[in-house]
Amino acid sequence: MNFNNNMHASTASYPAENTLDERDGRYLRKAIVWSHAARRRGNRPFGSVIVSASGEVLAEAANSNTETGDCTAHAEVNALRALAGRNISREELAGATLYASGEPCVMCAGAIFWSNIGRVVFGIDAERLRVFRGERQDQRDAELSCRDVFRASPHGIECIGPALIDEASAAHDGAWKA
Repeated sequence: MNFNNNMHASTASYPAENTLDERDGRYLRKAIVWSHAARRRGNRPFGSVIVSASGEVLAEAANSNTETGDCTAHAEVNALRALAGRNISREELAGATLYASGEPCVMCAGAIFWSNIGRVVFGIDAERLRVFRGERQDQRDAELSCRDVFRASPHGIECIGPALIDEASAAHDGAWKA
């Protein structure tokens, strides 16, 4: 589904697409690659990459809740769990960016808050994602933006997105149950 070229009247309220610099585009595309990997393994198509302020990839992960049976195994949470035991300080994480192929859900936004990560860049936003998810109860999300969670944080969390919408949407096309 091409959201940028096929927008119709009902999509006029979607958030505007953000333009990314080369670095953010590169790492968001890595997260999008992970979303395709998740889908190939039978999971919901989401991917995440965490990058330090100096540009070191600290963690990469795909959603794995179908294959693991863990309903919390979202890509962002899996990437954050991969940091455990690595002695990365909260100060280092404050300078890190988490790239997510889709807008972080409420649970993931809370995990990002608790991790102290200071910046998030995401692909497809929750509003556009709901078009793919449809009305099935088992595919619906809590309709609260990650920005709402981040605004409640006592420390700043910069949030950029949606971005690379068409690229981030591709893994979702045909991936959800009708």
